[in-house]
Amino acid sequence: MSRFLAIFYGACCYALFLVTFLYAIAFVTGAWVPKHIDSGQAGSLATALAINLGLLGLFAVQHSGMARPGFKRWWTRFVPGPIERSTYVLVSSLLLLALFWLWRPLPQVLWEIEHPAARMAIYGVSMLGWLLVLTSTFLINHWELFGLRQVWRSGQPLEQALEQPFVIRALYRIVRHPMMLGFLIAFWSAPTMTVGHLLFAAATTGYIVVAVRFLEERDLLAQFGDTYRQYQRRVPMLLPMGRRSRAPVDAAPGHGVAPGGLP
Repeated sequence: MSRFLAIFYGACCYALFLVTFLYAIAFVTGAWVPKHIDSGQAGSLATALAINLGLLGLFAVQHSGMARPGFKRWWTRFVPGPIERSTYVLVSSLLLLALFWLWRPLPQVLWEIEHPAARMAIYGVSMLGWLLVLTSTFLINHWELFGLRQVWRSGQPLEQALEQPFVIRALYRIVRHPMMLGFLIAFWSAPTMTVGHLLFAAATTGYIVVAVRFLEERDLLAQFGDTYRQYQRRVPMLLPMGRRSRAPVDAAPGHGVAPGGLP
């Protein structure tokens, strides 16, 4: 694959990610888009649960499975290495868009905050969560996380592979996975909580905890060994409480500290 085609492909995948990310904000917030988490014709509870959980499960399997080192080694036998990450971003974005389109609403209200100022405050907290997600990607390597760095360097002479040092920077001194914390804040900050929104928030929370604890952190331990084990002891995984980091701060977590990133 020529470098021009690789860059064009990576740029298109990144553009699709941006559209998906912005739509995700509106989908969860329940505003500004024709199809959001509580819109559409409500059907039977059993059908909605089956479809929604199936969509969430399909995304979880793809999102975690394609990010695993073993899958990458197999996958790059067929997909050129420079576009591997961009392809991951493409597939993740398409599955998320399918989830948004096919999601079945469960609009029964569980609780609702009616005071206008309180509603705006909660929406503000949700926006802070999304901002935390985006900020966290730049604290590692936003362009590499979404495949642009790889396609930009495609066709160039490979540099000697050097093990990247493990570093801790800014938000990563407070929690080990600030990107995932941002998603949790965004998903749960809802002034109107419907059955469908609760299902989405609970299922994604369960996925985040399981994927981070049993997949992502296992890979990081394999990569960084005792260095990451010490980091685990000093810095909480998701909630900024308890232990605080006293780890060296002359570096930042390498690519992959946040589990794959959510395109």
